[in-house]
Amino acid sequence: MTHFLRPARRLLSILSLLAFAGVSHAVSVHGTVTDTLGVPIVGAVVALVHNGKVVVSVQTGYDGSYTLVSADSGRFYVLASGHSFRQLQTQSFFGQTLDDVEQNVVLEPEWVRQSVVVTATGVPEPQAQTSGSVTEIGAERYENRMDINDALRQIPGLDVVQTGERGGETSLFIRGGNSTANRVVLDGVPVEDIGGRFDFTNVATTGLESVEAYRGPNSVLYGSDAAAGVVAFTTPRGSTQFPSLLYEGDAGSFGTYRNQVQLAGMKRKLDYYGGFSSLKTLNSLPLDEYHDNTGVVNLGWSWSAQTEVRITARNSDSATGLNAANGGYSFNGIPNDGEQLDQDAYGSGTITHAFRDNLHGVVRYGLARKREESEQWYPAGNLIAGNYYGDNVTVTGANGYSVTGQALMNYGTADGAVYPYKLALDSNRDDLFAQMNYVHGPHLAVIAGFRFDDERGLESEPAYVFHEALERGNYDYQAQVGGEFRNRLFYTAAGNVEKNALFGTVGSPRVGGSYYLVRPGKGARGTKLDFNFARGYQEPTLDQQFGSLYAFLAANGGAATAKQYGITPIGAELSRTYDGGLEQSLFSEKVTVRATYFHNEFGTQTEGVPAFAVPTLLPNLTAAQQQTLLSFLNNNFAYELDLNSMSYRAQGAEAEVEYGLGKNIFMRGGYTYLDAVVQKSFSSDNLECSVTGTPMPCENPNIPGVPIGVYSPLVGARPFRRPPHMGFTDVIYTGKKWSGVVDAAYASRSDDSTYLGGDDVNFGNTLLLPNRNLDYGYTKIDLGASYQIKPWLAAYTQLNNLTSNQHIGPIGYPSLPFNFETGMRFTLSLGRKQ
Repeated sequence: MTHFLRPARRLLSILSLLAFAGVSHAVSVHGTVTDTLGVPIVGAVVALVHNGKVVVSVQTGYDGSYTLVSADSGRFYVLASGHSFRQLQTQSFFGQTLDDVEQNVVLEPEWVRQSVVVTATGVPEPQAQTSGSVTEIGAERYENRMDINDALRQIPGLDVVQTGERGGETSLFIRGGNSTANRVVLDGVPVEDIGGRFDFTNVATTGLESVEAYRGPNSVLYGSDAAAGVVAFTTPRGSTQFPSLLYEGDAGSFGTYRNQVQLAGMKRKLDYYGGFSSLKTLNSLPLDEYHDNTGVVNLGWSWSAQTEVRITARNSDSATGLNAANGGYSFNGIPNDGEQLDQDAYGSGTITHAFRDNLHGVVRYGLARKREESEQWYPAGNLIAGNYYGDNVTVTGANGYSVTGQALMNYGTADGAVYPYKLALDSNRDDLFAQMNYVHGPHLAVIAGFRFDDERGLESEPAYVFHEALERGNYDYQAQVGGEFRNRLFYTAAGNVEKNALFGTVGSPRVGGSYYLVRPGKGARGTKLDFNFARGYQEPTLDQQFGSLYAFLAANGGAATAKQYGITPIGAELSRTYDGGLEQSLFSEKVTVRATYFHNEFGTQTEGVPAFAVPTLLPNLTAAQQQTLLSFLNNNFAYELDLNSMSYRAQGAEAEVEYGLGKNIFMRGGYTYLDAVVQKSFSSDNLECSVTGTPMPCENPNIPGVPIGVYSPLVGARPFRRPPHMGFTDVIYTGKKWSGVVDAAYASRSDDSTYLGGDDVNFGNTLLLPNRNLDYGYTKIDLGASYQIKPWLAAYTQLNNLTSNQHIGPIGYPSLPFNFETGMRFTLSLGRKQ
């Protein structure tokens, strides 16, 4: 923990230094230099840099403190280094006459790759003092890449699932949690859709300084949607006294072209960053083109040394082919004719103020404007008995089972389908956040915060004169205490209460602690124990609220059925987790080994009841009326209706090792074991194939005796698309001329469904495959390299999927085979001699 000088002592120090130097107007910079455990570092060299030059330097005292005084004013940063520690440069800051600026510095051992993280506690904290499982990925990990997907695969506990090739929807499952159970924040602002859905494929690497992933519920700090984890993106800031211009242009296989330009710098009180990129690719499948244009801005203004105002904005416009509306391309053999457009705009305005060295405040307004629009121009497929079907194909699962047939692609106009068909989904959020941080010595730090979320959603289908909208106003209050004892025990205890407009008041606690049995040092010294407990909650998505089974039954004479089965209004999904781990340093901190056990319980999870089972829940309807209702649901793409009825357990273990081999090579490897099992399911217990008249699981008549979950996993089975075994390896080389990254991701087979219940030419189930181990396991190996030709010119290449594995995505969605991009990078310092 940071140690603070008393104000009177600091003032006396400043005055004496001014008198000694004979300076009448000056800026004073003070603080402490500590190691990652908060132990003061004596004799560390601390320098104040202005306009690229060191203006003054000192050594820290016995308590790690320092004071630097300069007659200059403008932009500064602090450089600090110590014996066996890596040199560190702070963020730039503005100082002018008589300003007193605090800059505390945490130095890392020379070989260790740990960071200052924020997702665990909401304030910057050395990773060594954090009990939660947090991993930060810096820009060097994705320097040559177009999106962030593969970098996320290099984090333990994270399962990245992309449905198709570049531009295909990409979901993230953290420690077995659902893909909607993750809070995604950009510069502190929530940016996921209402209810947690987030497509990572449209996050270009342009304008990303770092990515941080927290594994475990953290609803205390982030409210709803942080039921399984948090992913935080950070936008770069300008850091040079002159404008720096970076341009990259590359081209590659499958008609891929990308251009990227970035401009950054500082001018007295202003720091600025702007970036823009344009990506176009044809992909390898027909009608599967994808393009994305991304623009990013980050402007900071130092009102004074204590107050900063910052504005950020990010916009992404992308489009991709629908390729296959019902299932993946492999299920149909021909592409659908249509396009999906995504327009994502995010922004924030933040004011931070230091009332005193130990009292800081922040107020932030954030917005997210997300619009997804899909359009199909005509019913692609082969016309059979009034509907349109794909080609006759054979689909084989990783479990060895195969099916052959033609899958329903589009309904015919005789059944009420309308073309061209357009579906629009809007998800808008305005977020107001305020927080105060108070530090009372090393043993106690208090955080209190408030958040108000105004969420507005819309689903529109003009062809069916369908238009539904919602608005939720959510209030969230949070408090947290933390601290340390003897630089050995670090603790956090927190809680929050949220009043959600949909499901009412809910609260969540979180406690965590780290204890160093042996402090890091030479040899095998450095043994850390971690423990965490937390609860989280998740609000439903737009589709889940609009498609509530309870609301549908209540509006169509099914109130008695809802009462009979205990069907309730759509509400919150709940989670609970505890984890414990061990971290060990070896070979004088050149090697770090971590192992963590986690146990998660996910309750009242939302699951879908198949559309073909819904009419049987309305016994007052005749057979003809039931068929009419089924056609109506299918034509409106309501293939299922939702309720909170599933619960499952997800426990497992993570292991990770990091090794710094000299100053140029850094290696990482990790493995995750996940044991997830469904404990309760309404569809599985009651209705999965009740269209037959008897509650029973579905079966493929050609595979008798094997129960199959169509939209939801069966009780006792694994949740879909969550492999029990995952791993990664990562090697980074950084030299004077050459640099490169070799990384690989691994996953075992996972359970899934073809989702083709009732979709063969006879409206039967012959296209269903057993869920167990349906998705293929995979190994994905990538190589990136850069060569510095001149100080201002570099060449780079990125080779992806070296083994050309096309089973990286779920069944039905072929992955992009081996592909590459090669380009040039130009760096110019405008106004400075090259």
